[in-house]
Parts: sequence; structure tokens; C-alpha cells
Amino acid sequence: MRKLVTLWRRCRDYGDRGMSTAEYAVGTVAAAAFAGLLFKIVTSPEVRRMLLAIIHRALSLVG
Repeated sequence: MRKLVTLWRRCRDYGDRGMSTAEYAVGTVAAAAFAGLLFKIVTSPEVRRMLLAIIHRALSLVG
């Protein structure tokens, strides 16, 4: 009986390894897609204009 329980635990633990690897792969792809989208948004002309306006306003308040 103990051998059966040990074998079952090994099989169960081995099956979890593949699932976590697949989850990491999906998470990595999702993070890369989100980074690409964020880069596209930040480098757009509208956002660039807004950021430059904020910086210009901050610098004009200081000096």
C-alpha cells in the first residue's frame, strides 16, 4: 500500500511541473503583450504632447 501511495504522489507532483511551466509561459506572453501595448500608448503623439506640457508647466513654475 505504501508503494502505491508513493507512486501516486510522484505522478501527482510530476504532473504539476508541466502545468506551472505552461502557466509561466502564458504569463510571460501576456506581460510582453501588455508591455508592447503600453509602449505604443506612451510613444503616441498625443501622450507625448501631454507629457511635454506637464514638464513645461512644472519647469515654468520653478523658474
